Amino acid sequence: MNALRTIKIIHTLIWIFFNGVIFYLLYAVIVNQIDRWVWICLGLIALEGLVLVVFKNVCPITVIARKYSQSAQDNFDIYLPNWLAKYNKLIYSILVLIAIVILICRLFVQDRLS
Repeated sequence: MNALRTIKIIHTLIWIFFNGVIFYLLYAVIVNQIDRWVWICLGLIALEGLVLVVFKNVCPITVIARKYSQSAQDNFDIYLPNWLAKYNKLIYSILVLIAIVILICRLFVQDRLS
C-alpha cells in the first residue's frame, strides 16, 4: 500500500471518529443527557481546535500528505467527496456551535429550575 493511500485511510478513520464525537455531543445536548461524555467530547473538540490553531488552520495529516501529492483537490488526503472536504470545517464548526449553544441553554435552564 502506498504512503498516500495509508494517510487517506488514517485521515478518514479520524474523521469518522470525530463525527461520532460531534454527533454524540449534539444528540446528548438535544435530549438533555449532559453526562461526562459530553465534557469528554468537548475536550476532544477543543484539542482538535488547538491542533488546527497550531497548524494555522490546516490539519497536520494534510501537511504530511502534501509530501506525497501536489493535487489541488480538497479531498486529496481523505476519502470524502470533494465538496465535503472543502466545507468540512465550516459544517462541523456550525454543528459544534449549535451543540454548545444548546448545552449553555440546558445548563442555564437547569440552574434556574433548581
